[in-house]
Amino acid sequence: MNTEINSEKAVLLLGAMGFWVMGDNYAASPMLVDIAQNFGLGIGTAAMVVVAYMIPFGFFTFIFGPLADKHGKVRIVTLASLGTAVFSSMGALAFNFPFLIAVRAVNGGFAAAILPVSVSYIGDIFKEPGAEMNAIGRMMGMFFLGAAAATAIGGGLSFLGSWRLVYLTYGVAEFIIVISIFRTLEYDKGTVEELSYRNAYGEAFSRPELLKTVLLLFLVGFAVFGSFTYLGDFLVEMTGFNIMTVGLIMTLFGLAAYTGGRRVGNFRQKLGPKLFILAGIIALISWLPLGFWPGLIFVFPALIGFGLAFVILQSTILVTAQKQMPRQRGTVMSLASFNMFIGGGTGVAVNRFLLRFIGYQAVYLTAGLAMFAAGILIFRRIVHLTHMEGSS
Repeated sequence: MNTEINSEKAVLLLGAMGFWVMGDNYAASPMLVDIAQNFGLGIGTAAMVVVAYMIPFGFFTFIFGPLADKHGKVRIVTLASLGTAVFSSMGALAFNFPFLIAVRAVNGGFAAAILPVSVSYIGDIFKEPGAEMNAIGRMMGMFFLGAAAATAIGGGLSFLGSWRLVYLTYGVAEFIIVISIFRTLEYDKGTVEELSYRNAYGEAFSRPELLKTVLLLFLVGFAVFGSFTYLGDFLVEMTGFNIMTVGLIMTLFGLAAYTGGRRVGNFRQKLGPKLFILAGIIALISWLPLGFWPGLIFVFPALIGFGLAFVILQSTILVTAQKQMPRQRGTVMSLASFNMFIGGGTGVAVNRFLLRFIGYQAVYLTAGLAMFAAGILIFRRIVHLTHMEGSS
């Protein structure tokens, strides 16, 4: 019973840390105008605080996975969480723009550890497949609830105080959770005694089934991050609401992901691989009409449907990938996280082009089709892997 309680605490604490870390960067969007005015810059230049965070975030993803496999996941995630707390808070003290850029870059580097190391740790402590999928789904729901709520949180805090209050609030919240992680979770031992980066990734790249699985996260990242990035501005334009109200509406995506994540393992047991085709269809139906603006009333079920589809597909890919290299889950999750965020970056770039030459209809049609394709491909992947296990 004690083990179950500790496992649930781990999901709650790591999910809470992910809530704030994932929101840390997205909260910048509604306060870019204030940052620009504070330092006498253009909006385009002020937006570099987002770029400064994301580039090291993507690069350091590769570093922390093998470190966690070698030195223990709780130790690495605790140190990284402390780093994000310190440097988020330091953003509030920035005396000039270059200093703010430097602080955000270091913050992004530390933040890169939170998602892959947390998911790999949850994969270690939950042994039963259905429970593992539910736990990962629940935790990832908290991560993306943080991302979805960040616009409202950032907009509200910057309205009450300034952009500095936003960074300070995120830093203090992260620091409180770091203390709880340090006091609650026991340090685990590394699963690999001698592990170099060359050996870690050499082993991973020698497994074609693993690579085919994590590559599916590119499609998920492309669809979710690529379209969600423009959703706030789209809803402001269509409804006339302020960014804070729109941010509150967008939290429905995260709430649906969190709620659905609690039961994704149960859904899988009841429906089998057909669940993934169903999730792809739900994503397509949810997102396809959005660009044609059928009205605000449609936005609510669309966000819920897309959030459910996302957590079903993403958590399935993560659990399936980790099974390919169970002793090096951290390395696997680094590859998975990298593919998802590269897919997201590609989606943002492609959708910027689509917006310029076609419009929002193309953005949400493309994202819906990408999720539908992901559902079909995950279905085929699961069936193939099940057949391989049966043959052996």
